[in-house]
Amino acid sequence: MRVGGRTVAITNPDKELFPDDGITKAELIDFYRTVSRPMLPHLRGRPLAMERHPDGYGGKSFFHKDVPDYFPDWIHRQEVAKEDGTLSMVVCDDAATLAYLANQACITPHPWLSRIDDLDCPDRLVFDLDPPGDGFEIVRWTARKLGHLLTEELGLRPAVMTTGSRGLHLVLLLDRHTDFDTTRAFARQVAALLAGRYPDRLTTEARKNKRRGRLYLDIQRNAYAQTSVAPYAVRARPHAPVATPLDWDELDDQRIGPQHWTLRTLPDRLADHGDPWKGLSRCRRSLGPARRRLDALVREDTS
Repeated sequence: MRVGGRTVAITNPDKELFPDDGITKAELIDFYRTVSRPMLPHLRGRPLAMERHPDGYGGKSFFHKDVPDYFPDWIHRQEVAKEDGTLSMVVCDDAATLAYLANQACITPHPWLSRIDDLDCPDRLVFDLDPPGDGFEIVRWTARKLGHLLTEELGLRPAVMTTGSRGLHLVLLLDRHTDFDTTRAFARQVAALLAGRYPDRLTTEARKNKRRGRLYLDIQRNAYAQTSVAPYAVRARPHAPVATPLDWDELDDQRIGPQHWTLRTLPDRLADHGDPWKGLSRCRRSLGPARRRLDALVREDTS
């Protein structure tokens, strides 16, 4: 297959990765080619972990972080520090790489929150909102409350997307002037402030047996070498749901849940409505002013 000037070898194109729907590896590759334009800005320049399902989404799977020796030389790599040395990881900079990864049964790419030219300073901050049970309304409500706090009280510009799994992600684009420890501390303080305002519905308690049915405001992804599911990534779930960027007003649509769009329906959404996150880079902000506002809010709320 020719993709972006590269020749990508396709193997076992008829292999069913989602057998309940007859979705083959060839269909997964075609999907990633279709969404490559809006998806690649969220992958370029970032190490990523490959969530691979060689026997289909219901079979044995593994997270592949290092680049296998047989990957072609034209795929970009990045050496990253780890506890006992370094690791060579894939960097998906083009549509050919995205297609190649799909051919390796990488159903879901998981990029870092920082870029290879400054791995210690993230340019994204993620709040992960999953429901405590089966209902989605508490996630929708929490996203509204958190979005108001970040936007109206802290002067930031969060974006929202379905995860294709159980919940939503709120994403902040940052100017990379703060390291992971500072960013994580900010996220933790935001979560604590919001949970303090709504203690009957929200919690920052990491232990499930301490949450008492409340939604956990999860900020754990905001650390060096942690990853987050990429926008427009397919998830290894029944019917191949897709992590989908939203307009904020779409949260009011009761029909929309975390798995609303799938590999087969998402291309029509893009064709009809475009990419809600187009131009998202204009929402990039510094955490400095927001941290000062947050400190003031914490003092007000605790006085």
